[in-house]
Formats: sequence, C-alpha cells, structure tokens
Amino acid sequence: MAFCTVLSASVQGLGVEMIRVEADVSNGLPMFHMVGYLSSEVKEASERVRTAIRNSGMKLPAKKIIVNLAPATVRKKGASFDLPIALAVLAAMGYIPEEVLEEVTVIGELSLEGKIRGVPGVLPVVIEAKEQGCKSVILPGENETEGRLVKGIEIIPADNLEKLCAYLNGDARVGKGETGDEKIRGGNVNCTENGGQQRSREDFTDICGQKAVKRAAEIAVAGGHNLLMAGPPGSGKSMIAKRIATILPELSWEESLEITKIYSVLGMVDQEHPLITQRPFRNIHHTITRTALTGGGRMPVPGEISMAHGGVLFLDELAEFPRNVLEVLRQPLEEHQIHIARNYGNFTFPAEFMLVAAMNPCPCGNYPDVQKCSCTPGQIQKYLGKISQPFLDRMDICIETPKVVYQDLDRDWKNPSDEETSETIRRRVTEARNIQRERYKGTDIRTNAVLGPREIGHYVELGDRERRMMERAFEQIGLTARTYHKILRVARTIADLDHSEKVTEKHLKEAIAYRSLDKKYWGR
Repeated sequence: MAFCTVLSASVQGLGVEMIRVEADVSNGLPMFHMVGYLSSEVKEASERVRTAIRNSGMKLPAKKIIVNLAPATVRKKGASFDLPIALAVLAAMGYIPEEVLEEVTVIGELSLEGKIRGVPGVLPVVIEAKEQGCKSVILPGENETEGRLVKGIEIIPADNLEKLCAYLNGDARVGKGETGDEKIRGGNVNCTENGGQQRSREDFTDICGQKAVKRAAEIAVAGGHNLLMAGPPGSGKSMIAKRIATILPELSWEESLEITKIYSVLGMVDQEHPLITQRPFRNIHHTITRTALTGGGRMPVPGEISMAHGGVLFLDELAEFPRNVLEVLRQPLEEHQIHIARNYGNFTFPAEFMLVAAMNPCPCGNYPDVQKCSCTPGQIQKYLGKISQPFLDRMDICIETPKVVYQDLDRDWKNPSDEETSETIRRRVTEARNIQRERYKGTDIRTNAVLGPREIGHYVELGDRERRMMERAFEQIGLTARTYHKILRVARTIADLDHSEKVTEKHLKEAIAYRSLDKKYWGR
C-alpha cells in the first residue's frame, strides 16, 4: 500500500481554494475511483490520467486506486486537476519521489498522449500559492508567462508528462525555474470590442464641435464619474464615448494585476503578453442578459460589470435596454462591488468602473424639436420612463449633445488645430488623477467618484458662499441626498483639473449645471 498527497488549487469566483489531491494505491479489485464533490469534467479525469500515464511510457498496476480531492465541502470544476492527480498517483506508485512535491502547487490539463495543456485562472492560483507559503508552482508551458507575473515564487513550466517526471527524478530539466522578478512585457487582451489597434486610430480631434460634451467627458474620466449623454441621432454621442478610451490614464502595476486576474479566470488573456496594461472598455449590446452583465452561472464567473473594472462600461442606446437589466447596475454603481449568492457559496466580484451611457431623447430621436419629432407625448413618456429615478441619480454627469452645425463640419482636416488631441486631454486627466492619488494616499480611495459622505465632508470643504449656493440649489432644483453628494464629488474633480485645493463657486456652478438634463427631459 502507498499513499501520496499533492497540492493543487480550485478557482472559486475570483478567489482560490487550495486543494489536497490524495492518492492511495492498495491491493484489491483493480479500479480507479475518484471522490471529493467533483463536477463531471473532474470525474472524467480518471480516464484522461490513466491513458496519459500509459502513453507516457508508464504502467498502472492492477491495483485499487482511490483519489480524493479535499476538502470535500468545496466543489471542484475544470480540467486543471489532471496533472496533480497524475503526479499524486505516480508518486504513490514510486515513479517519482514524494519529497520533490512538497510545498509545490500543481495545475494543468492532460491530453491522452500525455501533453500538458494550458488552463484558465493561473494568475490567481500562483498568487494564492505564494501567500500559502509554497516555494514553486508546476504549470503548463502555455501559461508560463502568465505565471511569471507573480514575483518571488519559482515557476516550473511543463509541456508533457514524461519529461516532467524525468525532471522530478533529476534526469532532465523541463524548464528554467525562475522567480518572475524579470521585467514582463505588457500586452492587451480583448478588453475592447475593437481591440488595441482600433483604439489607437481614434482621437478626440475626430469630433467636430461639441466642446461642452468633450469637457464633460474629460471631467468624468478625471474623477471616474458616470456620464450620461442624451441627444438626437448623429450628434456624436457614440463617437465621444468610444474616444473616452483614448484619454484614460495608465494603469499602475497593482491595477494591472487586479484586472489581469479577472481576465485570467475567464481565460481571456494573451498568453504571450498576459499583463493587461490598458484600461478595459466594454461596449455591450442592449440584448445582453442580467446574468451576462452581472456574472453568474452554476459556478459564478465575472460578467461584463467586473470585466469593466478599472475602466469603462459603455451602454449605447440606453433606453433600449430592458429596465430589469438596467436596475441590476444600481447596487454595483453604489457599492463598487457585486455580490452573487449560490448554493455553493457567496461570491464577490469587483465593480469599480465608470459607466458611460448614450441615448436619444425619444423613439425617433428628434425631441424636443417639435417640427421633426413624430412621437406622441405618451410615447416620449414611456420611452424616457425606462430610465428610473434611482438609476438617473447614480449618473454623476448628465449632458445634452446638441445637433452638430455645418460650420463645425466644414473645417480643414489636414490641419485640425482647433480641436484638442486625445493626448493633450489625457495629460490633464493624468495630472488630476495624480492629485487624487496623493490626496488619498494611505486609503482605499482611488478617485473622487468613490468618496463617501464622511470623506466628502473631509476632502470637499466649502466656504460660507459655497454653502449658501448649495443650499439654494438643493431647494430650487429639488436635489436628493445622493445627487447632492454627486455634485460635490464632480466639483472636487473640476477643482483638481484647475489645480485648486479649494472647491469654489465656479466649480460648483459647473457641477450643478450637469444636473439640468434630467430636469429638462424627465421633469424630476
């Protein structure tokens, strides 16, 4: 009788649960039995492991083999347990020394011929292995670059089972075990529908006129505020929204790892350049389901909300989205997290994103131009009624995009000196973000948009004149407590763009002006 334990890991949401793969080989009726609260793909591992071992030049004896994946209370899914199961069985049979697998985490999928295939979720697994005190991680060669993003832990890449066993026996070396301290070349993944190449061709100089809207977009990005644009078709709402991606500030190393972790779990990282260095820009269609937006499934995975973490979630034609889909955004917009409860446990996904929405003011898009608008008052009311007051209150900046005039279109495209480039705007945004980073150093606050009521009282100090102005605005406009605080957050960002430590009347007036749109169209 022989027994061996190999350490592996199971991705649960964005978290990781360490799994002990226990293999027992004893005399008895020949069988290969697996236990431990397994999904169907994990149960199938027994056949993959047996065949891969045989095709790697090793033989399984005619004995009773029991494999347990502990703890039994955690549901295991995916094919990443193939390799640790195979190594546990081989070590129990004496093909490899058991001591070489101590303080080692193993993940990987096996093909029938013994090749080791890549698996999703490598980055969070390596991070957790390091935190648990493991010295090294054995993972597929396809995932090597992703694993090396984590510093301070040895990465052992393997391409096939036979060579890996030879390496563990000291006969050969499958790969150089390095600690990941070397510089990792950053890359991009499918964070945007158009990809990084398309993003570079877009620029704010493409936008004719609309200076007020571009100013609102700059403020929104500088403070991480939610932005709603309403106007007739062809006024440039979608163009402006898509070019917001070109003025987003750079990611810090910690933010890059945080976002890469999400895409790693989803299996959406580029294995050659896994580190995400551009903020996500998710442009979603109005036919999206609630589950696809929030995340979920039998074993929950992140949805579009979490995929936009650290970046932008763009909803074009906002009023075309089902109301029940829009309403699920309310909690993430307020708490910057999304909570999902399932029979297998409770899961929390990050949701600190900037919501950008664009919509027409009526079904035909021409309201309030009564000469062109063909909609009845009832149709307009029903159309705008799809946007609830609580949802509207969560939009920090609401601005109208007027129809573009001919004079703005008739310009010299060879020398568009009248319009600012995205790079110019991005520099101002970066400066404002740097001011916020210094101000909130030592806290978990990243932007002005996430300031709570207590933090607003501390970081947004108002003088007597400013207080009287806000009192008048509160009474005359009919602000709620939520919209009142949002005005102060936006004013704080405007002051940062002006490099002003104090929020003045000028900053408050501009912030208040961004709350006039909901009064015009919704009358609320």
